[in-house]
Amino acid sequence: MAPKSFSFPGIFPALLASSLALLLLPTPIIAVHDYHDALRKSILFFEGQRSGKLPPDQRVKWRRDSALRDGSTAGVDLTGGYYDAGDNVKFGFPMAFTTTLLAWSIIDFGRNMGPELKNAVKAVKWSTDYLLKATAKPGVVYVQVGDAYSDHSCWERPEDMDTLRTVYKIDNAHPGSDVAGETAAALAAASIVFRSRDPAYSRLLLNRAVRVFNFADKHRGAYSSSLHAAVCPFYCDVNGYQDELLWAAAWLHKASRKRAYREYIVKNEVVLRAGDTINEFGWDNKHAGINVLISKEVLMGRADYFESFKQNADGFICSILPGITHPQVQYSPGKNAYFHLPFVKHRISGEKGQK
Repeated sequence: MAPKSFSFPGIFPALLASSLALLLLPTPIIAVHDYHDALRKSILFFEGQRSGKLPPDQRVKWRRDSALRDGSTAGVDLTGGYYDAGDNVKFGFPMAFTTTLLAWSIIDFGRNMGPELKNAVKAVKWSTDYLLKATAKPGVVYVQVGDAYSDHSCWERPEDMDTLRTVYKIDNAHPGSDVAGETAAALAAASIVFRSRDPAYSRLLLNRAVRVFNFADKHRGAYSSSLHAAVCPFYCDVNGYQDELLWAAAWLHKASRKRAYREYIVKNEVVLRAGDTINEFGWDNKHAGINVLISKEVLMGRADYFESFKQNADGFICSILPGITHPQVQYSPGKNAYFHLPFVKHRISGEKGQK
């Protein structure tokens, strides 16, 4: 039996995005690596991770309804969303990041997804429907359902689980700018996905993203401090919450085109450490994504005042290009980058949460 913590949802949008990018490259490698199949399986993975009452068009037929009372102990409806890896816990932080990345993949590469586009859009909505429930109360974000310690002590099907479904939240007195910022980013990014597909739903997502971002920015702090016993060492925010605030502002700027978010980014560039560009991009560290996302404004000739972000993005891209000497970055035979970082090794060995 493989370790429960072998993989986690946040890696799949990155694989999906790289697969889509490689679909556009006219190289002989494409002939021997089936990225269309990789895309299909990456999106199908999400259906296997679904929690709650499953829809009639569920393709993973061996899954059944599960966790239908999530949130009841706190008097709220927190059914739905995604389980984390082989666990039955719903961790809001990596789930929101997964949603942001999947939405970004659709925004930039949707036209190349072919028949999988509709499944990718459904995967985003399955998550955003849950995130809307988790943020329904102003000044509160429900960030986790399930006790990780009791869950990890017994590996069982979600349909059969009898472990604790404890609900954890952040609020004004117990801040979590990291998870709230990422949730705002996910909602904002998803609002772009649904802008033409479902305008009313898109507006709901964007309005909620604004409210959650304001909460994250006003009550600053790391949820690893507020909820340390519940989220550490599983999804501790080792990198700090500053990057999530910038990340959320960047997505809100892209989704709303409002000057306030542009000014926020410029004003907080130094304070929130936008220049902390390293060769890592994942649920804990958003700096590379921030700089790449914002630099597109410069490349399109719309925002010269973001030039520093373009320079940061250039530095990040150069650090991971093939042929550049860097001990932490190697490429697979299919030309996908993978990183020899400590947390990856720990996750493969089953030592979840260590860095």
